[in-house]
Amino acid sequence: MKKPEKEVRINREWCKGCGICVAFCPKEVLMLDEEGIAKWEHWENCISCGLCEMRCPDIAIELV
Repeated sequence: MKKPEKEVRINREWCKGCGICVAFCPKEVLMLDEEGIAKWEHWENCISCGLCEMRCPDIAIELV
């Protein structure tokens, strides 16, 4: 499996679990875990589009 161009990093302390990143992800890569925090679950489908980073109101997501 080919690794994505960039890695999604989620600051769990800053994420409030609003789900905006999950809703805007075109490849359904993100999900909310059992604690309601965003998680980069299906990384193999990630296209590094940056919509999650751009839409996060808490600045809890970054692509590196």
